[in-house]
Amino acid sequence: MLQYDVVIIGAGAAGLMCAAQAGYRGRRVAVVDMGKKPGRKILISGGGRCNFTNEGASPVNYLCGNPHFVKSCLSRYTQHDFIELVDRHGLAYHHKTLGQLFCDNSAQDIVDILMTECEWAGVELHLRNEVLNVSELAEGGYQVATSESVFTCESLVVAAGGLTMPKLGATPIGYKIAEQFNLKVLPTMAALVPFTLHDHDKTRFDGLSGVSIPCLVSSECGTEFRENILFTHRGLSGPAILQISSFWRAGQAVTINLLPDLQLDEAIHQWRKEQGSKSLKNTLSNILPKRFIEVLLNEQAIPDKALNQLTHTEIDEIAKYIHQWQIKPNGTEGYRTAEVTLGGVDTDELSSKTFESKKQKGLYFIGEVTDVTGWLGGYNFQYAWSCGWACGQAC
Repeated sequence: MLQYDVVIIGAGAAGLMCAAQAGYRGRRVAVVDMGKKPGRKILISGGGRCNFTNEGASPVNYLCGNPHFVKSCLSRYTQHDFIELVDRHGLAYHHKTLGQLFCDNSAQDIVDILMTECEWAGVELHLRNEVLNVSELAEGGYQVATSESVFTCESLVVAAGGLTMPKLGATPIGYKIAEQFNLKVLPTMAALVPFTLHDHDKTRFDGLSGVSIPCLVSSECGTEFRENILFTHRGLSGPAILQISSFWRAGQAVTINLLPDLQLDEAIHQWRKEQGSKSLKNTLSNILPKRFIEVLLNEQAIPDKALNQLTHTEIDEIAKYIHQWQIKPNGTEGYRTAEVTLGGVDTDELSSKTFESKKQKGLYFIGEVTDVTGWLGGYNFQYAWSCGWACGQAC
């Protein structure tokens, strides 16, 4: 039986950050994980370059049953604190659009930084240890039985992640532990995930795979994101679609403004004056992908006419269609390709300062297992760093 002050289940972003912080406080810390290597999800993120934070991260960038819950940890350990950490380690990184920061070389650099911090803090890592069960000890503390060992600890931190990317070993163990100790777990679903389309829409858009369009995409709840959409052979993806998927629910439509920078009806009237004999098809093909315009023509969504042949009513209808193009997804690609899990351990059950259970002394939940979901663009990693840091100061 291995005895520690703190046992952390999960060697991901939040778990490793928490481990290092607790270790620096003089706590004897063990991290257990069923994988062969730490930080598996970090390694594949951002196309292998890890979008490790966002310069503009704030509480408004998170979905949570309690919108105030993330304020404490995000203010106590900010994106600037994490940037200072990677700067100290000499990480080479670059800025992308919308405040996103990526590694220049490889996501492995982020894992290496976390592992160096854990090494300096005296943290012990136990890989290939699948958690079989957790129990509360009569004298206080917890026992964690794994496929390889039995651990005891005063503080138990559950950083086991969500259900996304099951090929990486995602399991519901974190939710099961929460329910075992009578903590409420909110329904989960895949988020930041591509949409699949109904068969008739797949047929309509056959041949558009790889076509990307900068758009303004909005959900029925009014949330909107301005980034690219991408047609795939299964449906719709791209940053704007991944963003809106966190707000979409089955049966709802999404509205896509295909030309958010142009008032199309006014533009068509102007084009009529300047080049009235030119076809609508060729004119629109200058500002939208030609293959997409061909699809709209084939299904008669727009008329095959010259600009000077269009009636005022047709111009209004064309503008409305382009600015308010609606698509009703069949569903999503699910946890297999989702970046995060929506829902999880109800944050009302946890202290927003320490992440300790309000019902169960010494039991903590951090990271994706909690009901906190960030936008696409480095926000979920920043939550992992912030909540891991906050929990590490207390566990």
